[in-house]
Amino acid sequence: MKIIVGLGNPGSDYIKTRHNAGFMAIERLAQRHGITGVKTNFHAGVLDGTVAGHRCLLVQPMTFMNRSGLTVSEAMNFYKLDLDDLLILVDEAALPVGTMRLRATGSAGGHNGLRDIEDKLGTQDYPRLRIGVESPTRASRKDFVLGRFTEDQLADLDPALDRTCDAIESWLNDGIHKAMSLYNAGE
Repeated sequence: MKIIVGLGNPGSDYIKTRHNAGFMAIERLAQRHGITGVKTNFHAGVLDGTVAGHRCLLVQPMTFMNRSGLTVSEAMNFYKLDLDDLLILVDEAALPVGTMRLRATGSAGGHNGLRDIEDKLGTQDYPRLRIGVESPTRASRKDFVLGRFTEDQLADLDPALDRTCDAIESWLNDGIHKAMSLYNAGE
């Protein structure tokens, strides 16, 4: 069993916002693999299905971004999984739209969702895939990430979500280090 958690904020006010890039990736992955039937568990919307031959829980926390750790820790504790069985999908303002970066470990980098996960898990040592949403220009970071993607950004994000799904499948089949070598090219 693997748990793939896409971070975001619940509700129609946050659809297609930059902070919901993780939710968007979960939705694309579920669509790609024909996984339907959302259930509520662990303070989240949860889909249970098969991705690239592996049983996976696809999770969208309903706790709002800054409390995502509650969902992650409850699911990990319930299934008694190792950190290697977890992948967090998260927006990243330091990366351009249309790019992504997979890491085996790392800091929260100022991201409150990741910070809460680290607090609840007691470690930074879990895989994460950061999805580029670009840096704010004149807007505050909070206003920027809670803002919606422009149509041009959505056009760049669309193939990036497919590439994100490819990277997730590689993580499942080949492990984090091989997936990083394949999908972090050009760094």
